Formats: sequence, C-alpha cells, structure tokens
Amino acid sequence: MKTNLTKKQFLSIAAILVLGALLGALILNMGGTSSVEAKEQGHSKENAEAGHKDEHAEAGHKEGKAGGQHGEEKRAAKPGEKREEKPGEKREEKPSKIALNEAQAKAAGITVSTAGAANINTVVTLPGEIRYNEDRTAHVVPRLGGVVERVLADLGQGVKKGQVLAVIASTGLSEQRSELLTAQKRLSLARTTFEREKKLWEDKISAEQDYLQARQAMQEAEIAVQNARQKLEALGASATSARGLNSYEVRAPFDGMVMEKHLSLGEAVKEDASIFTISDLSTVWAEVAVPAKDLNAIRVGEKVVVNATAFDAKATGTVAYVGSLIGEQTRTAKARVSLANPNMAWRPGLFVNVEVVSGQTEAPVAISAEAIQTIENKTTVFLSVPGGFVAQEVTLGRSNGKVVEVTKGLQAGAPYVSTNSFILKSELGKAGAEHAH
Repeated sequence: MKTNLTKKQFLSIAAILVLGALLGALILNMGGTSSVEAKEQGHSKENAEAGHKDEHAEAGHKEGKAGGQHGEEKRAAKPGEKREEKPGEKREEKPSKIALNEAQAKAAGITVSTAGAANINTVVTLPGEIRYNEDRTAHVVPRLGGVVERVLADLGQGVKKGQVLAVIASTGLSEQRSELLTAQKRLSLARTTFEREKKLWEDKISAEQDYLQARQAMQEAEIAVQNARQKLEALGASATSARGLNSYEVRAPFDGMVMEKHLSLGEAVKEDASIFTISDLSTVWAEVAVPAKDLNAIRVGEKVVVNATAFDAKATGTVAYVGSLIGEQTRTAKARVSLANPNMAWRPGLFVNVEVVSGQTEAPVAISAEAIQTIENKTTVFLSVPGGFVAQEVTLGRSNGKVVEVTKGLQAGAPYVSTNSFILKSELGKAGAEHAH
C-alpha cells in the first residue's frame, strides 16, 4: 500500500532526527569533560603527595645537618615501644658510685673492714623452752591430813632448807607422838626392871629365868621406841613441839623458790595433797625438739648456745640428755640442755632457740653478714674506693648468721662496708631517682 507523505510530515521527521543528533553530541561532550577533570585531579593529588614527601625529605636533611653539628639527638620512644639503640650510641646507666669522704662516712657510722678467710661453723638452730630442773624441784605434800593453822610462805618467795612453810593441826601426828612417848615410858620401866633382876640373879637371890625375861622386855621396849621415832622422822616431824602434840610443821626440803602454793588458812588438806612447789632456779633445763634429720648433730656433753626469743639474752649450756624415741605426732626427739641461771634471767616457760654446731669449714673469702644488702633483687656489698663507695654484686655461700662466705664477686683483701651499709643503699636509691628525673 503506497503511502503518500505530506510535506509537513516530512519536515517533522527531519526535525526530530536533527534534535536527536544534537542531544547525542551533547552527552558525549559531557562524558569527555568528566574524564579529563578526574585525570587532572589525580595528577594534582600525586603532585601534592610528592611535594609533601619532598618537604619531609628536606626537613630530614636539615635535621641530619643539625645532628652533624651538635651531636645526634635520641628519639623519644612511644609508650610501650622498645627503643632501639643505634650503633655507637652510649647507653644511659644508673649511678653506682656514692661520693662520701672519710669524715662523712665516719659521721654516718660506716665502718670499713677487709674481706678475708674465716672458719665458718655450720649451725643447726632448734626450738626449745625453759623448764624447771626436775632434779631440783619438789612438790611438797603434808604427809598427814589436817587443818591449816598457819601459812608462812608465799608465791615467789625464796626459802632455805628446813624453813617452815606452813603449820597443820593433825590428829594423826598426835597419835604418833603419843605412841613414842608411851614407848619411851615403857622402855624406862623395862630398864629399871632389868637392872633389878640382873642384881638379884647375880646375888643368887632370883632365878636366871626372871633375869632373861626382864632383859627381853627391855629390848622389846627399845624396839618400840625406835619404831615410833622413825615413824615421826618419816613424816618430817619432831618428837615434841612447843605448839602441842598435833602441831605439824611443813618445811622446805632445800634452798629454792616457791613456784606454786595450793593451801590457805583454815583449809583441810589430805596427806597426799601438793600444797607447795619448790624449785631451785640456780640451774634450769632447756627442752629441745630435735627433728630426726638433726639427731646426729646433737650429742650428750656437747656445748650449745641458748638464745632467748623474747629479749636479748644468750648463754652457753651443756647437752645433758638426748631421747632415743621419736614422737609419733611430732616426729621429733626430746633433748635436754642444762643451763646455769645465776641471775634468774632464764624463767620457766620462756621460748628459746638452741644453736648446735654441726660442722666447721674454712672459707677463703668471708664478710660480715651485716654488710649484705639486696638491690634490684641482687645480693650486693659496698666496696670502698677513692672518693666514695661503689655497689658490687656478689654470690654467697655458707653462713653461720654472723659471717658469710663469698664465692664470687669479691676477692680476699678487698675493703668493704661492714656496718651501716643500709645508709649507702638509701643514698644509692636517692641518686638513681634524681638521675631518672
């Protein structure tokens, strides 16, 4: 079918085509412009970064020049960053020398000694406790029941042998004394009868049988008197008393001190009651607990050193006994040290430490234990040098508490601070703190 386009329609189609071509050209032109701008921006950024690098390089070059003129400066490390040392860089060290002249050291009480050889005793320290000397301790009993009439001794009082401690009224004693008196009267009569019968028999007036019977009666009376007297002696009572037949005097068995008292005026006591404890404190015992591993170190007759734990006191004693059995619970054996106590300083109940020498060795280099200090977890002593003192790390060996062997870090003849070395430790700490700031 043939279509006839009018002139007007043809012009419209042509206008639309021209308009489409113009729009396409415009779009292509805008895309090209954006690409060029992006490229230009990229080039600008690269140029800026290159310029920034050039500035840093120039600054570094300037710093290098300044370092060459004034010495290389150290870069401060950031927190937590480990600083790397540059070759040839001097490491910062804490000051170790303490500048003190002789007058200043003397004013601070610092004493300098010389390290040298010494004999070091290997000492075993054992815990112990002061006890009564049981060989010189008595628990006084009345031996007769009765009522207390008088109490003449008090706690802590020193008493002499035979001194009256208390007076007890006892009916049993009255009977014993009456028995003695009766026996003595009978003996007196028997002797008179014997003398008469003997004379009659010698004069042939009486028979020999009467004489023999009188002699037997006299001998029996003597035995009765002797028996009554020995009963009183066993009780510690005299045959007579100015206070009466029933008055019983309780006396001290030896010189000592009243440690315990268990009676009062008017109290009824039994014959086996412990009314006083008397102890002679001129000598005491130190009871020691000895572990099984140290039994070979302590022997009977050996000299030991006893130190009080509550105060400054020391004495020398002798081992008097070492137990043969080890306790099931404590796993220790008992030992006993006899200790003189002239000034009554060693009181029963006081805890002590007993030092036993288990061996002796010679140390080539030894120093005073007081000289040892710990600095930064290192065992240190201070050596005397011209113009002051320096800290020296050492390795220690054997020790007896007073003298310590030095196995490394110190030679014989070296001058070291033996007393008040803690003052130098304090000064070294102050110097280190100031240097750090």
